[in-house]
Amino acid sequence: MVGVLASVDQRTQLVGENRLELLLFYLHSRHLFALNVFKIKEVVKLPHLSKIPHSHSKITGVANIRGESIPVIDLRQAISMSAVKYAEDCNLVITEYNRSVQGFLIGKVDQIVNMTWSDIMPPPSSVGKNHYLTALTKIKRDGQEQLVEIIDVEKVLAEIVEYEVDISEGVLDQGIVNEFAGRKILHADDSPTARKQVSDTLSQLGIEIVPASNGLEALNMLRGWADEGRDVEKELLMVITDAEMPSMDGYRLTHEIRNDSRLKNLYVVLNTSLSGSFNEAMVEKVGCNAFLSKFQPDLLVEEVQSRLKIVLNHT
Repeated sequence: MVGVLASVDQRTQLVGENRLELLLFYLHSRHLFALNVFKIKEVVKLPHLSKIPHSHSKITGVANIRGESIPVIDLRQAISMSAVKYAEDCNLVITEYNRSVQGFLIGKVDQIVNMTWSDIMPPPSSVGKNHYLTALTKIKRDGQEQLVEIIDVEKVLAEIVEYEVDISEGVLDQGIVNEFAGRKILHADDSPTARKQVSDTLSQLGIEIVPASNGLEALNMLRGWADEGRDVEKELLMVITDAEMPSMDGYRLTHEIRNDSRLKNLYVVLNTSLSGSFNEAMVEKVGCNAFLSKFQPDLLVEEVQSRLKIVLNHT
């Protein structure tokens, strides 16, 4: 299954259509798990792994893939399942998140399915806060529905590589630093980890972050405020949205914003762990104002600061 990612043109056909593709697989159990194909570079049979002394307990070794050393995370162990011995059906999923390449050790690969984001459900609140799911969905198999658990990779990675939220010296323009306080930003992301990263960074500036767990929730907020007669375009400094979210993705959210006369001039930043040459194509197609890959606190602050300067120049 080498080369799961196809061409830019093929992938961008899904952009704005509220669709996604999922790689379904097992982790040596009856549970069916999934990762978004958009973030997968390739899937290969598990190669030889070299051990790294004193590495994180969830990193099981390093794989050499065509001359590139890739850290391998035991995904079963990373989501707090009991460890199992490697088997012949083990595979390595090579992914690109947040500008870094890593491999995930998984079990048997099942299939790739094409779905709509409206078929993707957030985890129920009853599961608590310690789970590793970003969403759930169901597929039909042998006439019966089977639950599919979509893994929150950002949470997995944040527990292995601690993220920074500190703003580097010299990034802030001291001439406008006092203008941040009281500004509002709507942030839509299905990952609690990603929402916390943005909030922890921008709250240092006094910015109020209004969180939404998916695009539909964000859109309902925006339309609700507009229905109340509020000038949403004036109240919000910007909308920051993830690309892939249950119920409604960031592409569709942007499309709906651009087609609502009360919201169409909102400044929308696509903030996603996706990286690669297709980013510009995605932004151009859906009409976002900017693209920002996760997670870079300085670049996030610079983007917000640039937008604030434009707003101040027009007031």
